[in-house]
Amino acid sequence: MALQRARVIGQAVSTIKHPSMPGHKLLLAQPLGVDNRPDEFPILIVDSFGAGIGSTVIITSDGKFAREITQSDKTPVRYTTVGLEDD
Repeated sequence: MALQRARVIGQAVSTIKHPSMPGHKLLLAQPLGVDNRPDEFPILIVDSFGAGIGSTVIITSDGKFAREITQSDKTPVRYTTVGLEDD
């Protein structure tokens, strides 16, 4: 499982979601490099830890974990939070 730090920079709202996603919070996160600077483009993540704007989270693109938290083998979710970094 590849892990990366990211900073939450916004929230996303969707009026229509895949059936595997009701109740899951969508956030916009900026992946961070080893120097704590932005790395790549912001991405949409599914959060199950209660992160908010400004939080630093640990994210993964592990499909197995996404399938476990959504309880669906056909979920389109790719990025999920797996932890919150202490302030």
